[in-house]
Amino acid sequence: MPSVAPRIPPRLQPTEWMGAVPVASRFILHGGARARAAAASVWGAGFSDEACRATLTGSRATLWLGPEEFLLLDLAAESAQPTAAVERMLETAMAGTPHALVDISHRQFAVGLSGPHAELILRGACPLDLDLGEFPVGMCTRTVLAKAEVVLWRTRANQFHLEAWRSFSGYLTRLLREIAGEFYGGS
Repeated sequence: MPSVAPRIPPRLQPTEWMGAVPVASRFILHGGARARAAAASVWGAGFSDEACRATLTGSRATLWLGPEEFLLLDLAAESAQPTAAVERMLETAMAGTPHALVDISHRQFAVGLSGPHAELILRGACPLDLDLGEFPVGMCTRTVLAKAEVVLWRTRANQFHLEAWRSFSGYLTRLLREIAGEFYGGS
């Protein structure tokens, strides 16, 4: 049996504007309408038909990343079902339906940015127009933050959820701290 890498979040010194998101179960799902309907029946969170939108039900979210591609997040994974059990449940529900489901829980880390300067801090390294009128609450997309590919999700007017590969955790958090220094001093 293959060994499973421990899901230990990268060390992050929390600040008033940035904090680590607790360990979560994460899956990438590729599939058409039938696969999504089958997955939604056990996942609990629906799938947006609108591009670049997230849906959140309880602690489970689905983020639209592309045509027939979604990021599934179980934000209460440590207190709920183990990732392997959730994966089996999803696979069982979608059996016989063309799809691809990949557990990326060990590859990713997440950080939350909040406060009155969160949008401006992200703008310091992100090419997107993050104005609330252009990137409203509930919008999500794949983009870059300086040289790192990230998934960015606006969860509230002044709050963002940022997903990236674990290997970029130090780079991204140092970069964000450097940009935030303009607003918060040496934080």
